[in-house]
Amino acid sequence: MSTGPIRLTGTAHTALRPASAARITGGFWAERRRVNAAASIPQGPGKLEEAGNLRNLRAAAGAEPGGFSGDYQFQDSDVHKWLEAACWQYADAPDPVLAAELGRIAALLAAAQDEDGYLQTYYQLGRPDLRWRELAWGHELYCAGHLIQAAVAHRRATGQDALLAVAERFAGHIDATFGAGRGKAVDGVGGHPEIETALVELYRETGQRRWLSLAGYFLDRRGHGALADSLGTDRGHDRDPGAAYWQDHAPLREAPTVTGHAVRQLYLLAGAADIAAETGEPELRTALERLWSAMARTKTYLTGGLGARHEGEAFGDPYELPPDRAYAETCAAIASVQFCWRMALLTGEARYADLAERTLFNGFLSGVGLDGERWLYVNPLQVREDGEEAHPHSDQAARRTPWFRCACCPPNAMRLLASLPHYVASGASGASGASGAGGLQLHQYATGAYAAGGGAVSVETGYPWSGRIAVTVTEAPAGEEWTLSLRIPEWARSGQGAPAVLDGAPLDAASTPDGWLRLRRRWQPGETVLLDLPLAPRLTRPRPRVDAVRGCVALEYGPLVYCLEEQDLPGGVAMSDVRVDPDAPLAAERRPDLLGGVTVLTTGDLTAVPYYAWANRTDGAMRVWIPRQDG
Repeated sequence: MSTGPIRLTGTAHTALRPASAARITGGFWAERRRVNAAASIPQGPGKLEEAGNLRNLRAAAGAEPGGFSGDYQFQDSDVHKWLEAACWQYADAPDPVLAAELGRIAALLAAAQDEDGYLQTYYQLGRPDLRWRELAWGHELYCAGHLIQAAVAHRRATGQDALLAVAERFAGHIDATFGAGRGKAVDGVGGHPEIETALVELYRETGQRRWLSLAGYFLDRRGHGALADSLGTDRGHDRDPGAAYWQDHAPLREAPTVTGHAVRQLYLLAGAADIAAETGEPELRTALERLWSAMARTKTYLTGGLGARHEGEAFGDPYELPPDRAYAETCAAIASVQFCWRMALLTGEARYADLAERTLFNGFLSGVGLDGERWLYVNPLQVREDGEEAHPHSDQAARRTPWFRCACCPPNAMRLLASLPHYVASGASGASGASGAGGLQLHQYATGAYAAGGGAVSVETGYPWSGRIAVTVTEAPAGEEWTLSLRIPEWARSGQGAPAVLDGAPLDAASTPDGWLRLRRRWQPGETVLLDLPLAPRLTRPRPRVDAVRGCVALEYGPLVYCLEEQDLPGGVAMSDVRVDPDAPLAAERRPDLLGGVTVLTTGDLTAVPYYAWANRTDGAMRVWIPRQDG
């Protein structure tokens, strides 16, 4: 049974199930998670205190006088996301100091809750008469969703029920309020999806099917223009961004492509994937596969970033992917990873892990400073040397910031890093699954130990700096055939393939067009597979339809996208004047002294660094897509 963010029911209609045990113990991601645990998560309570989030809860609990503090209706959600992150971290490494902080904030949430179960301090302290009347911009259901996810994480991490009881009371209040039947006060949806995925997980945790039904109601109700009717009651929001902004323009099953606010769209898709997993509805699954394909093919940046437009934090038209005006919000990258993981479980297909890997190493990780204390809200692929800001608002500038007025991204990044081990491995749902007949699947490569599908493995690797991955079977069914499936990343599936060796005998990994190398045999504990992914610098050309980068190339190395930074250019050379000779040799050089230890790429007199590490030295020009000399 999974101890992570997703715990499928026994009747789920999925090809795969999350690993029952997962730990990252070394290597690249262990270091990023160490910084998350040592720097990022500990700074959370102080930042939430400074911003007024925790004071709002004390005021709602009657422990402190005063009204609402802060600029946004969704201030509470930052507390919930931090709490979820802290829970996953505690589950991985129990700590008495963290346990005390979890208990303090959980008790504060319980004290702030109204008698009828309602809990959102913006309305409790401001205008309780407007509860559920500002659905478009009020974020009440959004905050409820994050509270539920935090409560589920709290129970799985600590075994305690107190915070889950708070979440269930709020969910019960929502269930009594929303619906199309007699006695329901509201027949509508919130402007920001999130409640859907949370309610499904609450169903999985408690076994109460009413939560799954309520999630289905919110999914089915969206897309019928209901939010436009609530705009007139929303204080301070006289603009109408259009129904597509909050995915209210068409029912999800009929939508032709992803559109509108990127994070809203992706949270809705993640929730829909959870619903499809538990109901097995074919029409919903087909729609999800169609929407994911359209997104991956036409609206995803090379870094995995999503959201081309600053206005509305939104997806653009197909192939509208300007590098300098990219919004590519960190939260959108996080939501994409969550959506991809759910689709991987649903279908068993490796393509979802391919995009998740690209996003994790690039468009997500760029949002987190190497020190774990500075953040990017947006993640453009180009910053000009003249200082022009594509996003002049302080929260959205292309420079690292200790915190934001709209602080959705930092605690969101914390919770993904804290729960990352649970995105690495899975087990097949039945005797035969989409990724092979039973067994364990490795979707991502991180040194650690993983158990799933009736067996367990340990992984040792220097990935992404090294392509060598050693997978040792530590448990397997005695006397039975069992399948170990290794994902061959998309970038490694061309050319000579990925050599693999088992007990000194070579294995053919080139015959895996679907991305899986499946090894089915009677395994003995201690047997090791050595997989060598062909790491080499490469030039990547853009898709011809992406006008904004036509005539350019990008540098990549394994799963990593690279960029040029101003401080690494030859003296007197401006970023706007740089050109790359596509025929010049490319070389990789290990630099343990730079940016926490990285491999740099060189061509001619140019040196490129991993995109995830940009803006960690000084502010300045940066570029991913570089014009060709022959361009």
